[in-house]
Amino acid sequence: MDQPTVGILHPGSMGAAVAACAATNAAAVLWCETGRSTASVERATRFGLTPVAELAELLDRSDIVISLCPPAAAEDLARDVAAHRFTGVYVEANAINPVRTQRIAALLTPDATVVDGGIVGSPPVGRKTPFLYLSGPADATARIEALFADTAVQTSVLGTEVGKASALKLSYASFQKTSRVLVALAVGMAREHGVDQELIEVASRRTDSYLSEPQYVAKTAARAWRWGPELEEAADALSAAGLPPEMLRAAASTLARWNDAKDNGELTLTDALDRLIQP
Repeated sequence: MDQPTVGILHPGSMGAAVAACAATNAAAVLWCETGRSTASVERATRFGLTPVAELAELLDRSDIVISLCPPAAAEDLARDVAAHRFTGVYVEANAINPVRTQRIAALLTPDATVVDGGIVGSPPVGRKTPFLYLSGPADATARIEALFADTAVQTSVLGTEVGKASALKLSYASFQKTSRVLVALAVGMAREHGVDQELIEVASRRTDSYLSEPQYVAKTAARAWRWGPELEEAADALSAAGLPPEMLRAAASTLARWNDAKDNGELTLTDALDRLIQP
């Protein structure tokens, strides 16, 4: 099979790293530089992605397009792609609920073939190896598997039903991200009473407890701007399934207190806990 040309929408920390892995088996990996930040330009350059001036050019040249953007922008981005009559494979890899994924599939078909994607894990840099779960038409998911063969992105096909990959991603996120929020609240409460070290000692007796990793709270704070919307998506998925969404909405509300800490890699545990406290 000829190597495909791939377009990435847009090269954030996850998108750029995933796109760089795709470059192993692609003729080229394109990104649209119009309207993007300086940080995006630097990231795309560092990962060796090829810039184009307009979305139309990216879509005209690409056989496969991978959408990785903030959840709130996913449908608007899909509408832009649909307006250009894209006819290739569109990988909807955003952290959105299955209903929204299916709406996007309806927007793009029959012109494009939509593959539902859900990434679990950290960006594929260093020795990190995230999983890209896929669901959708078999021939299209096979093309995505081939695109990431022998790269740090591991793929797994869940079936042909669009929505399955999104459901798995959000099911995992609802546990993993909410658990990290609960750690912050537990340590914050213990600190107010001067027993935070004792709490950590109690938690350290259970090696499988996130509570034994309080330093991760600072990383949670830096990622809150992304995690909060993901948990809102997961809450919507719970509601659609007839399950109570209130716990995840409360976690998203807590994460919102850290929105001004976006990608701040210099936060300490103390800084992060202080930012949770409202006067």
